[in-house]
Amino acid sequence: MSRPTASTRGILGPEAIGRVFTLRRSPPAADLDHLVERHWVVQWDLGDRPPHRQEVVTHPCVNLVFEPHGAAVHGVHRRRDVRVLAGTGWAVGVKFRPGGFSGYLGRPVHELTDRSVALDAVFGADGRALEREAAALAEPDAKIAVAEAFLRERRPAPDPEVDLVQAVVADMLDVEPGSAVHEIARRHAVSTRTLQRLFRRHVGVGPKWVLRRYRLQEAAEQLAAGERSDWTRLALDLGYFDHAHFIRDFRAVVGRSPAEYEALCTALAAA
Repeated sequence: MSRPTASTRGILGPEAIGRVFTLRRSPPAADLDHLVERHWVVQWDLGDRPPHRQEVVTHPCVNLVFEPHGAAVHGVHRRRDVRVLAGTGWAVGVKFRPGGFSGYLGRPVHELTDRSVALDAVFGADGRALEREAAALAEPDAKIAVAEAFLRERRPAPDPEVDLVQAVVADMLDVEPGSAVHEIARRHAVSTRTLQRLFRRHVGVGPKWVLRRYRLQEAAEQLAAGERSDWTRLALDLGYFDHAHFIRDFRAVVGRSPAEYEALCTALAAA
């Protein structure tokens, strides 16, 4: 599977990109493409401007991130990720595909869900060595290169379970609105229970959570772009049969109602 799981989806208030911080993304090396979706670099220099609160509706992916204060592996975070950007700073990350980190961890990925751990908690002394080597390099691309070399040396053997999980995730990005997990499972010739077990082991969250998250990320992206203002129609287009249910889900994930979020994006665009 070579396609990305998403574009800029998940970044709330995307108008801040290029105005408050820069975001650069690059594809992985071809031999890691089945495990790594992309690399990303975020940098900011706010000078005397006030701090900026940036929120992200996270993806069902593990990230390995280098920052000035150190490096960590971030599991799937089910709540919004909130970062306050102040002064000058940067972060360089490796975003794995859903299921792509499973072979590196060597144990169920749900153990990392809602957690961030030091590299040595996953890779032992080799993780500490990687952190030191990356910290000694000034350029983001150099940090990415050493991370790729590290991952290449430890690349796990092919796993049919991971292949299945990735095929299901790709399907989730293309299914018709209203598609249910049991329908997707049937298309891939497995039971819903089996799919739940595989997602817990290799992704860290259940298939229903992933499907719902992708729908709500799509809704937020459309609202930020000013493409939708008919909440009832948007809810139906995303497979919700109840307008109120969509608003509750959106508020729970994004932290605002659809109307409030659209108004926020409009204000940021006009600022």
